[in-house]
Amino acid sequence: MTRRNERLAGEIRDEVARMVASELKDPRLGFITVTRVELTHDLRYARVYVGVLGEDAGGESLAILRKAAGFVKREIGRRLRVRFAPEIDFRYDRGLEATERVARVLAEEQALGRGPAENEEPEE
Repeated sequence: MTRRNERLAGEIRDEVARMVASELKDPRLGFITVTRVELTHDLRYARVYVGVLGEDAGGESLAILRKAAGFVKREIGRRLRVRFAPEIDFRYDRGLEATERVARVLAEEQALGRGPAENEEPEE
């Protein structure tokens, strides 16, 4: 990705995160984190990867985000003042799922006394 693409992807990530947190008022939305944005080289299409924490695991929340893609695109164009706002494609990011699973396993190991305590240094 070029420097311009990286900068624009970061700005889009920040704006979408702001919109999801404060402007999309659907009560069915879970706790959503915008993890990253990938732009095509011509800046016409943006894949917005989101993580959803909780029981939903991305199903209903992702469907709601996809329905709001037109609103998000229009707002991105207006706020970032780009000539062509990219088409927004929301995707579920499975990376948060893996991180959550590792944290749960580590907590279980620590609770069973198999892992090092938080303040202890591992023995060599």
